Amino acid sequence: TRHQAAAGGPLNRAALAKEACVPCRADSPGAGAAEASALLAALPDWRIVVADGIERLTRAFAVPDFAAALALAGRVGALAEAADHHPLIVVEWGRATVQWWTHAIGGLHRNDFILAARCDALVPGDEDGEAAD
Repeated sequence: TRHQAAAGGPLNRAALAKEACVPCRADSPGAGAAEASALLAALPDWRIVVADGIERLTRAFAVPDFAAALALAGRVGALAEAADHHPLIVVEWGRATVQWWTHAIGGLHRNDFILAARCDALVPGDEDGEAAD
């Protein structure tokens, strides 16, 4: 299934980050509960929250100070522009919070999980999910 890595094992963050995003339209299918649960298992530092009635994939990245939060936001912004898929990013001292969801469908799509996996790789020392939240 799409939830399995090429080698036949469970999907992991690195494999998810390598997947290609697909263009979304208003009639694109969202990630259903089973798919979202399987994808979230590959992203242990992320959680699904509901804001304004919309499910969003959310992570607060702990960083040393405001400059580091701003720098991380810039890296996430560059990633977002390259993918033409734009998250909510909140920058504050010691933390940058990122929320991904697909505006066109008003909820979560596989692309959101792919980009969350790519975000994790932007944090020095977090390539394996070890950075503190």
